[in-house]
Amino acid sequence: MNDRVKVTPCACISHDRDQGYLKAELEMPGVDKKDIKLDMRNNSFCVSAPRGEDTEYSGCFTLAHEVLADKAEARYENGLLKINTPIRGWEQKVSIPIH
Repeated sequence: MNDRVKVTPCACISHDRDQGYLKAELEMPGVDKKDIKLDMRNNSFCVSAPRGEDTEYSGCFTLAHEVLADKAEARYENGLLKINTPIRGWEQKVSIPIH
């Protein structure tokens, strides 16, 4: 039985309006990069990684935009997991005038 304490990583999720990319940064200090598990879907992602003997970072996040999950890139440096992925259909937006 897994008795690890589950801790949701602190996350900041934003998008780049010019390039049409969704950006997520998750604070996960004290984990080994090789132990991070990241599962991307079109509208969400889940991440988990053990930290020490008794703690595990674990969380799932729903995204405001549908993304191209198979084009996602992730990097882990200095306790920060950074995820970049293109937003599906970003270039097809329509500006609506306000009357």
